[in-house]
Formats: sequence, C-alpha cells, structure tokens
Amino acid sequence: VVAWIHGDPRKVIYPTDSTGQFCGQKGTPNAKKAILFYFNILKCASPAVLINLQCPTTQCPDRFATYTDMQLQYRFNKSHWDYYKQFCKPGFNNPKKSVAQVLRDEDCPSMIVPSRPFLQRCFPDFITRNGTLTVANKTAFKDALDTARSVTELRDAANGITSIHEAKEVGMKIVEDYASCWYWIVIGLAIALVISLIFILLLRFTAGFLLYFIIIAVILLVAYGIWHCYWEFTVLRQTPGADVTISDIGFQTDLHVYLQLSQTWLVFMVTLGLTEVSIVLILIFLRKRVRIAIALLREGSRAISYIMSALFYPIITFMLLAVCIAYWAMTALFLASSGDAVYKVTSVHPNCKYANQTCSPESFNRTNITKQCPGAQCLFAFYGGESLYHRYIFILQLCNLLVFLWLVNFTIALGQCTIAGAFASYYWARRKPADIPPCPVFSSFSRAIRYHTGSLAFGSLILAVVQLIRVILEYLDNKLKGAHNVFARFLLCCLKCCFWCLERFIRFMNRNAYIMIAIYGKNFCTSAREAFYLLMRNVVRVAVLDKVTDFLLFLGKLLIAGSVGVIAFLLLTRKIPIIQEEVPVLNYYCVPLLTVILGSYLIAHSFFSVYAMCVDTLFLCFCEDLERNDGTTAKPFLMSPGLKRILGRAEQSPKKSRG
Repeated sequence: VVAWIHGDPRKVIYPTDSTGQFCGQKGTPNAKKAILFYFNILKCASPAVLINLQCPTTQCPDRFATYTDMQLQYRFNKSHWDYYKQFCKPGFNNPKKSVAQVLRDEDCPSMIVPSRPFLQRCFPDFITRNGTLTVANKTAFKDALDTARSVTELRDAANGITSIHEAKEVGMKIVEDYASCWYWIVIGLAIALVISLIFILLLRFTAGFLLYFIIIAVILLVAYGIWHCYWEFTVLRQTPGADVTISDIGFQTDLHVYLQLSQTWLVFMVTLGLTEVSIVLILIFLRKRVRIAIALLREGSRAISYIMSALFYPIITFMLLAVCIAYWAMTALFLASSGDAVYKVTSVHPNCKYANQTCSPESFNRTNITKQCPGAQCLFAFYGGESLYHRYIFILQLCNLLVFLWLVNFTIALGQCTIAGAFASYYWARRKPADIPPCPVFSSFSRAIRYHTGSLAFGSLILAVVQLIRVILEYLDNKLKGAHNVFARFLLCCLKCCFWCLERFIRFMNRNAYIMIAIYGKNFCTSAREAFYLLMRNVVRVAVLDKVTDFLLFLGKLLIAGSVGVIAFLLLTRKIPIIQEEVPVLNYYCVPLLTVILGSYLIAHSFFSVYAMCVDTLFLCFCEDLERNDGTTAKPFLMSPGLKRILGRAEQSPKKSRG
C-alpha cells in the first residue's frame, strides 16, 4: 500500500531534465520535448550522469554546430537561431548574450552533434564506415572554443552510449533472426515435447535396461582405469628417477610433474580399486532395493499413462509464477520510484563551498549562494529523501522480497500437492484404472485449494524465511568483499553453507510433507513429522530411489536436449538436402540453436518434474502400504503386481525366519 501511494514509475521509465521535469510531460515547458538532450556530451556523458539524468532536454540535432558559429551566422540569417534555440533551456531567447555568460549559466549547449533518439535520449549517431568511426560522415569537428576534436574523443567520452548502440544493433539482428526462423524454433520445441512424453511412457520398459547399462558401463570404465594405472605404474617403476615420492617434490603448480611419478599412479590405482570394490559391494547388498526403485519408476510411467493431464499442470504453475513475478516487479518499481526530487548546487568554480549541497529551486535565487559562487545553479540530481519513510525503503524492499519468495514457494507447493493427490488416488485404487476417480488432477487441485491452503502457506513461509536470510547473507558477503577481516569472512562463509544445507533439507521435507497432506489431509506439522519418521524407517530405500531417479531423469534431459539440438543444428546449417531452400539465412545461428536447446531442456524438466513427483508419491504410498498392510486377505497390499513379486522375494524372507 505504501509503495502504490508514494511511488511513481514515471521516474524510472521517463527521462528527467535538470529541473526535475519529465520529458514530454503535459503541463510543463517540456510538453513538446519528449527526448533527453545532453548539453555537453564530452562532459556529461558518464555513467553517473546517465543514471542521475542531470542534463537538460530538447530534440535531437541533425548537424554539427557551436554556439559561437550560431552567433556569427545570426547576424545574416536568423533561422540559425530558430534552429539552435530548440536545444536551449525553455524560455531562453537571447542570442546576443555573450558566449561566456551562456556557458556559465548553461542556457544553451556549447555545441551540438548529429544524434538520434534511443530510449528517449539523444545519442551521437556513430557509424563505422570501412573500419573508420564517423558521425555524419565526419571524423573531426570543432567544440565551443573552436578547438578541433576527433570523433574518437566523442566516443571515449560517451563510451557507455556506444556500448548501448552496439547492444541495440546486436539485439535488432537477434530479433530479425527470431522473426525469420520462429517456426523452426516452434517445431524444435514441439519435437522436444513429443520426445519427452514418449521417453516417460517408455520408462516402464526401458528403466531397468538404462540403469543396468549405465551400472555396467561405470564398472567397466573403472576397471579400465585400474588397468591403465597399473600399466603406467609398471612402466614408471623401470624409469630412472620416477621412484621419487610425492612428499619429496612438494607442491608443484605444473600437474604434469606428478604424472611422471610411479607413486601417483599407485595412488590412482588404489583409489579406483576401492571405488570398484565399493560399487560391487553396494550392488550386491542393495540389489533388491535397486530392483524396487526400478519397479517404482516403471509404476510411475504406468500411472502417468492413466493420468496424462498431470503432465500439463506445469503450464498452470508457470502462469501463476508469472503473476507473482509481475506483482513483485511492480511493487519494487513503485518502491524504488517513491523518492522525492533532490536538487544539488552545481558550480563552475571548483572552490565553491556550497557545491553538491542540497538546495531548493524555489528559494535558490534569494540566497547568497549565487553571490559567493557566480554561475552556480540549483539542478536536479536524483530521486531520494531523508524522511523516516525514505530511510526504511530498503527494509520495505526486503519485505516485498519476502512476500515474493513466499508466493513463489506457495505456487510450487500447490503444484506439488496437486500432483501428489492425483497419483495417490491412483496408487490406493484397488482396481486400476477402473477405481481411479474422474479428473484426478482437477479434484486434487480443488482439495488443495479448499482444505490445504493454510498448510501449504505455512510450509512455504518457513522456506521463504530461510531463503531471505540467504539473500541477506549474500548481500553482506558482497559488501564485505573489500574488507580484510578474515574472521568475519570465515563466519559469513560458514553461515552461508549452513543455511544452504538448511534450505535443501527444508525443501526435501516440505516436498514429502505435501505428499502426506495430499494423502491424509492432515496439517503441515503432523504431515511433516509423519513423513520424516516414515522416511527414516526406510532411509536406505530413500537413498537408492533418490539417486536412481535423479540420475535417470538427468540423463533423459540431456538426451532430449542434445538430440533436439543436433536436429536443429542440422536444419540451420542446411545439412539436410531436402529442406535446404526453406531454411533462412541468419545473422547468428547460435541464437536459435541455443533457444531450442534451452527450451527443450526446460520442457523436459517440466515433464520430468511431474514424473519425479509421481515417483516420490508412489514411494511414500508404497512405504505406507508395507506398514499398514501385511498382504493377507484382510489387509491386502494395494501395490502393483510387479512390486508384489519383488516384495515377496525381498521382504518375506525375514518373516519366514521369525516364524
């Protein structure tokens, strides 16, 4: 409310002249002057001025001219003054005033150069011809003192402006590329969508093959590494001077020195050998857990085939996140523009004691500043203030950031709870798919909105507070980069590490708490506690499933993005003869290619995030099924037949030993 009352986005969007008036604002002398003009581009085109907007405004000139030349030509042709005065201060109409007084009072610019408007500001019209920088086909011009100046000096003075122009030209070329090949980009993204869908649906058949293929490949790769290290070790043992130990040569910046020692390869061989033994032992003792993880991946693929609408729920999440970002950006903009106009004393005399002091334009001429500092002016500097409200704008921005993080986390939590509720209804259906309720995603979304909004908001708030603390720590770390207090830097680094770990843990717990909320409908604290204890009772299964799922999905994202990227590369480089004539010629082929690759990765990520949530939901339901049911007629398991077969071999043996 404070931001919307005090803020004025025009202060950020529109340029402001030296008197604090908006360019082109109705009811002011600048009503017909919508473009900012810099009186002396050689003097004031610095980054600080570009930000503070301290130069007066008029229209952009189209020729070289100086005030001295205008006065000489005014005697013969008054039209020169009619053109030049449009770049002077509003209301100034005295062409006979001396050059020194005009420049002292800054009534008119000392010179004008050909310019063109960009972002409502006049920038010199730099053009490179045959490798030479020019302005209006000239490489030199004269300033107000009739001194020859080169265009290079103008470029150096306006270095930030030239970079803006270069960025503008590159941006225009990129827009042209997008306009020429947008339909090819859409085709590439559509291919990524289809491949992602097919990949998820085929995981029920390929999950085991992919996982075992990767495991065997890793075992063989490590075995080859062991053999190579042994071969290098045996060769170097017979080489004179290679038996020196690592401790004897000490620390070396050239890593090739260590590769000439036999002890280095012995260390590599022992490390790889221990790694190989660890992998084999883990596979031996956890083989049944791995099989359960593969069965859950297959079951997740089967569940998605029955609830296909869940794959498109990320579109709703994206739309809600867009609303959150827009709300935060608008509020931040209004807060940032809620300052009052601050005016500072500017003087041509370096010894003026009033320079850079705050002043008031209304009462400035009645003070003695102009007497002690002739030519001093009270000009607009920036937007700010020294009131209580202005001193706490930073705190209000942090509050706005907290609300933004809260809304974003709530939107993500709503999506997770919705997806979890839909797939939980699949798992607990006795006859699949006959007992799956109609429109499971919509029903789950309605339940989450109607019954679980408070629980989702509470969990999101906890995560948002931790994230805000991390943002503050990053801000402090950035402020302390130049400090030499080693203890403070070390403490800050430890705090950042601790809160990073805390955020990861809260994310993990919130995710599983939302699943329990979707299953049982209990409050957040109860669901989080039950989810935590349930996961701790199945910690080995959690670790195996988490790693297997993350690895397969990451591999799937890379495969999809890579395959679509290869197709896009072949199309854009005209490697496919059939469609060579239809592919347009582009300025930057990497732009649409990177767009397709990044877009394909994001599409695959959105699809796989739903799949990962499906697998996590089925896993918690599976653990609950094991604890609440025993497979008898009175309490039958509700898991799939595949899980029952694995469970019969993996879980029934302990019961037989106890019996």
